[in-house]
Amino acid sequence: MKTDLTVAGYLINKGKVLLIHHRKLDLWLPVGGHIESDENPDEALVREFKEETGIEIEVLDKSDLPIAGEVKFNLATPFYVNVHSVRDHDHIGFYYVCKVLSLNNLKINEEELKDLEWFEPEDLEQEKIPADVRAQSLKAFELYEKL
Repeated sequence: MKTDLTVAGYLINKGKVLLIHHRKLDLWLPVGGHIESDENPDEALVREFKEETGIEIEVLDKSDLPIAGEVKFNLATPFYVNVHSVRDHDHIGFYYVCKVLSLNNLKINEEELKDLEWFEPEDLEQEKIPADVRAQSLKAFELYEKL
């Protein structure tokens, strides 16, 4: 079975997390998508947010180790990594906590999304939120307070 590398970001703002209603999968998920061959995970996540929602983000939890030697830049550390099925293939998913830089161009990419919504932690108990997304969202809230 084919396996692709993907990123997803839990964007926390004013005590709420952003989830999107994915058109193809018909699920409520964090913003994310495939890592293209010419980009790193941080770049992929920034691009996916911009394409799907118009939101400008910062991926949190970058290493504070100095850039030295052959190191070009530090990437964010995912708070969670898994392998999951998207029906016809698998994804290796890297999950990140993000913060808003700008909501000025907020929009819904209707080709990919049915909707987007901000959820408070207690809202995640709704039946429409998949159990894995609920658990990851709650962990993201917890980590956001520490970052």
